[in-house]
Amino acid sequence: MSGVGKELAGALDERERLLRMLAAATFVIFFQAYMVAPIIPALSNTFGTSVERIGLIVPAYLIPYGIATLVYGLLADRLGIHRVMFASLAAFSALTALTATAASIEQIALWRILTGLGASGVVPLGLALVGRMFPYEQRGRPLGWLFGAMAGGMAFGAPLGALVVPFVGWQGLFLVVGAAGAGLLLLFLPYRRIAAAAATPVTGTLGDLFRGYRELLGTPRGRRTYGYILVNSVFHSGIFTWLAVYLERHYDIGPVGIGLALLGYGVPGFLLGPLIGRAADRWGRARLLPVGLALGALAAALLIVGFPVVLAPLVAMLLSLGYDMTQPLFAGIVTSLGGKRPGQAMGLNVFTLFVGFGLGSLVFGELLRFGFGTALGAFAAMEAAAALASIALFRSERPSGAAGSAKA
Repeated sequence: MSGVGKELAGALDERERLLRMLAAATFVIFFQAYMVAPIIPALSNTFGTSVERIGLIVPAYLIPYGIATLVYGLLADRLGIHRVMFASLAAFSALTALTATAASIEQIALWRILTGLGASGVVPLGLALVGRMFPYEQRGRPLGWLFGAMAGGMAFGAPLGALVVPFVGWQGLFLVVGAAGAGLLLLFLPYRRIAAAAATPVTGTLGDLFRGYRELLGTPRGRRTYGYILVNSVFHSGIFTWLAVYLERHYDIGPVGIGLALLGYGVPGFLLGPLIGRAADRWGRARLLPVGLALGALAAALLIVGFPVVLAPLVAMLLSLGYDMTQPLFAGIVTSLGGKRPGQAMGLNVFTLFVGFGLGSLVFGELLRFGFGTALGAFAAMEAAAALASIALFRSERPSGAAGSAKA
């Protein structure tokens, strides 16, 4: 191999190693995001308050997380993705560990708000960085890695949050995750150079910023993509946030049982994320998106009719597969919308995603006044309607010859 060939191979190896580091950071971020909802019943018992009140700590993290991504995207386009991303990872590590010092549910909520504000620069900027390191036709696989890591964080965070708390307490859970984030920050340092080289800062005025958002939402492709990200995130967050409470009330199981019942959640994306990404590159997102949306609606319908508790991991797996076959594919479209401002495009993506997460948990909680059947029925109908409409709305998201029309 020539010297140039060796240099190219080395650069590609570095790019792959950075991709895996980004996946590891994504895993930890989503682990801590998804470890909270399953311990709502346990926190309710610990602090002697209702699950409805405890449930507010979920949007207390998710909504500030989503809002802050708009700021992080702007900062990243001006200061450099790597600088802002590493600072956000440091804030995540410190604030997650400090949550263990809370002595009341109000203090937990405050720490969750601060953690959401601090942590929200890691995953969206990691996705934007992938958009710079890989051409659009090859992004399915690397995005599959990151969304597989998200799914892995869900897969392990959801059950382990419930399984570990009886042994180490909720404080121990937050301390361990904070330490993991700090360790990752140290491991990231050798990759600063390649991250900096992949994305150069972008300058501009405040008017440029607003024009950028108008451009992102000014085309049918942009509006339908961000609109579906919002609707789909509302659906999945609403179902998942209250799934532990559903299992406790319908099957009278405790924290360990809830953890075991949630074992299937995140597994499909963790195992199949890169494969789903390759399938999207090969066959097009137009074919996969309606299927993923329909699977989510089916999982909600199964929760309405009920099932033996031993099948709960399979239902959780089905719900997770619906997420894994939709949001990563939407993110792939977003990476082609940003142009010279990938941080802004991905910031708007994650803003929409996490605000939807927060709204979903709030709306589902409000619908619980009428019972789980009503809440699940409304969410299932919404997702089923989105699945049917997506057949026509995303028909242009096909590979190769259809790529030009897909960008309309």
